Amino acid sequence: MPKKQVKYDESTIQTLDALEHIRLRTGMYIGRIGDGSHPNDGVYVLLKEVVDNAVDEFIMREGKTIEVSRVDDTITVRDYGRGIPLGKVVDCVSKINTGGKYNDDVFQFSVGLNGVGTKAVNALSSEFAVTSWRDGKYLRADFERGQLVKEKKGKAPGERNGTLVEFTPDPEIFPTIRWNEDFLDHRFRYYAHLNSGLHIRYNGKRYVSRYGLADLLGEELGEEIAVYDIVHIKLDTLEFAFTHTNTYGESYFSFVNGQHTGDGGTHQSAFREGLLKGVNEFAGRNFAGPDVRDGLIGAVAVKLQDPVFESQTKNKLGSTEVRSWVVSDVKDHVVRWLHENPESGEALLKKIKANEKVRKELAAVKKAAKERARKVAIRIPKLIDCKTHLNDRKPTGRKPDRREESTIFLTEGDSAGGAMVQARDVDTQAIFCLRGKPLNCHGLKRDTVYKNEELYNIMRALGIEDDLDGLRYNRVVIATDADVDGMHIRNLLLTYFLHYFEELVLRGHLFILETPLFRVRNKKQTLYCYSEAERNHALETLTKPETTRFKGLGEINPKEFKHFIGDDMRLQQVTVPDKGALKKCLDFYMGKNTPKRRKFITDELITEASW
Repeated sequence: MPKKQVKYDESTIQTLDALEHIRLRTGMYIGRIGDGSHPNDGVYVLLKEVVDNAVDEFIMREGKTIEVSRVDDTITVRDYGRGIPLGKVVDCVSKINTGGKYNDDVFQFSVGLNGVGTKAVNALSSEFAVTSWRDGKYLRADFERGQLVKEKKGKAPGERNGTLVEFTPDPEIFPTIRWNEDFLDHRFRYYAHLNSGLHIRYNGKRYVSRYGLADLLGEELGEEIAVYDIVHIKLDTLEFAFTHTNTYGESYFSFVNGQHTGDGGTHQSAFREGLLKGVNEFAGRNFAGPDVRDGLIGAVAVKLQDPVFESQTKNKLGSTEVRSWVVSDVKDHVVRWLHENPESGEALLKKIKANEKVRKELAAVKKAAKERARKVAIRIPKLIDCKTHLNDRKPTGRKPDRREESTIFLTEGDSAGGAMVQARDVDTQAIFCLRGKPLNCHGLKRDTVYKNEELYNIMRALGIEDDLDGLRYNRVVIATDADVDGMHIRNLLLTYFLHYFEELVLRGHLFILETPLFRVRNKKQTLYCYSEAERNHALETLTKPETTRFKGLGEINPKEFKHFIGDDMRLQQVTVPDKGALKKCLDFYMGKNTPKRRKFITDELITEASW
């Protein structure tokens, strides 16, 4: 059948105003929309943009307190800074490319989006109100979906200078919102640690930090034992802190102008390089980078004018000019600190030498593993690869950049894998089929990864045999059945990643695939339900429905599977809200304490279920 010709003339050309464009192309301005189940979902971006403006006032030494409250879906943020100039209040929250962030004398190290942030919040809110107080006068402007509906001004004697913003995310844009208090807590803690002396109050809870990044690492470590006291250096435009633990790998928390750069970037790379050079100069040795950094936990924050990020969500810094001065400053201060703290310096060198010894002992094991893999097959067994990978070069021309969509599913058995292979997107989705239950590697040494064929092949498939910089997929997704065996396999894989590749989890690359438990349908409609509550609602919604209970992924046919790994894919990100409690948690659930676990199941879970 010939393709219908679409008329293309003057009548088809549209001109949108800026706020309409934000609503139509929301992802361009705030990234993902989501439902609040992911820390980068849109509602948290809206909150961040407003709080960032308040933090900018503190950075400019104007106002030490920020008050934030949430009632249902409505957020209120009050700062005590200078207040928006009254004659420009409406423009600053409704006109694109209007704001004070372009003036480096007024805002030297802004964390907000120049001229866009608050406008996006306004455009994407069903109700938005801003009030500015300056020198005994005020102006309040109320908006609905970005359109001004009311403006009021007058005198306000006794009211402190500052700005108050109140907004409710628009249900037309965000139909479902599930606020996660852990995400909010995490974000406010970061604000406090990055701005020593700033006081944030959120729904009655207070956030304040005296020692900045040293406090951040201390909280992240929790009960985990540091090899030596946390090193903490704070300069005008650079702050960093680090120590070593006895865990595997290296973990970093990096920031630019208060923005958490979860994927690192040039400042994080420069910090790592400067640390290596400083340690080697102090020791008079030429230690290898992996030996110096294995077990390291570090934090680095820089302040830059006009930072360049690699995406709108600002997860990775791309500014190249930071390298030279960050490397130099980190190296010099690391050398000085180690000379001034000889006991800690000796503990650090002892840790590095131990790492060096383990690496050399592992060399023979790694070589044997590679030779064994080469004899078995040129390709990685059980891996059905995709065409696009995270570590590919950025595509040129008009070809879309789909690297962040690159995904590998770790699934149990050939039946589930077979259905997923037929349903997948061959460009961005790879499948790795597990052979039964993986080894419980909790408490085992690193050589286990190379001696166990299954665990070694997972590492090879992901491209992280040498370090995480070789990661081939942006999303590593555990896809197992929702039964007891599937949950056990999920826990074994979680233990594998948390034990050997913790940074992969901390960077936000590990997910769990949610698949439906029930299919409820009649002759006209089919609903897939992910819980008993959803099933019950579906049964009430449909007339004369029939219900199917999915026992495993292998029972879902490829046509249906397209729904669950396509545009409607539900992924639950694996997060580590308390790094210090992680070891204790793994010891209990995956360690050799079967009697305690049995008692816990008997006393707690079964008792709870009986209610």
